[in-house]
Amino acid sequence: MVTMGKQARIYLRVCPSWTQRIMSLILFAFVVRVRDGLPLSASTDFEHNRELQERKQQLRTISKALARLPDKGTVKGQDLNIFFVSSEGVSYMTVCHCSLPVAKAFCFLEDLRWEFTACFNSTVIALAARPYPFLEFDTSIQKLKQHYNQSGGPALEVTLAEVQEDLRIHPPQIIKLEDVELTNGIANGHMEQSPGSGQNVRLEPVSAPGILSLVLNILCASLNVIRGVHLIEYTFQDDYEGIWNVVAFLLAFVCCVFQCHLYLFHSSLKKLKSFTLLSVIILCNLYLHGLRNVWQLIFHMSVASFSTCLILTRKLHDRTSDCGV
Repeated sequence: MVTMGKQARIYLRVCPSWTQRIMSLILFAFVVRVRDGLPLSASTDFEHNRELQERKQQLRTISKALARLPDKGTVKGQDLNIFFVSSEGVSYMTVCHCSLPVAKAFCFLEDLRWEFTACFNSTVIALAARPYPFLEFDTSIQKLKQHYNQSGGPALEVTLAEVQEDLRIHPPQIIKLEDVELTNGIANGHMEQSPGSGQNVRLEPVSAPGILSLVLNILCASLNVIRGVHLIEYTFQDDYEGIWNVVAFLLAFVCCVFQCHLYLFHSSLKKLKSFTLLSVIILCNLYLHGLRNVWQLIFHMSVASFSTCLILTRKLHDRTSDCGV
């Protein structure tokens, strides 16, 4: 037992980074501007924990909805939790191990807020135009993280008792990531870009299959509108007996045009809209079974299905760089 104890002490001295990683309860910190989710600073880390990487991605999702979220919130995870506090147009966010008490996590965020506001005034923050303009603040974040991971207590003006009392009076809201994604207008990997956003977000470039789907959709739309307009003449002569055939052709035409629009421009609830358009096109073509042969029906429904697939798989391309954090 004595020999094993000595070996353990020797190993701990040789591998201090390993022991520090085991004791680390605060793993990542993130500072963003509330109005548009622009990243201002973040802690650098070299962790390859899969859940940590997922939580960091979720932080970026949450940051885009901060303007519509409460000033204090928590997102629960399996082993890692997210905590955030927003104040004076800036939100301070962190990823912590689930064993860290909630009060200490918010103590860390309050200390982080004190440090950040002491270094940068509101004018500089408001004028920031590019992501991560204050990366030098990482040094302060690392010192604060190290203090909490080693001592586990507040470092600056905030006391644990004050934070506990504030949490008792104003408990943090439990945030569900699904609600945040819906708030952001995210559907199947897509989201709306808010006006005045500091982030340059655009759709991925149009692919060769996408160009093909656009051409085929335009062809189907043309065929539908030509047949529909042609039928209008006979409908007026036959006392409107074929009015519903005209409606089916024109409705299919409109749906084809909207499919092109959905592919070219990102939109909220894209998944719901895509399947609605596909369903209407299929129903219209089934109704027109007497005016189209089987191969024509298969062609129109196949083009609609192909376009729907491409709409759902074309995602947003975020040009914001992570800058290694």
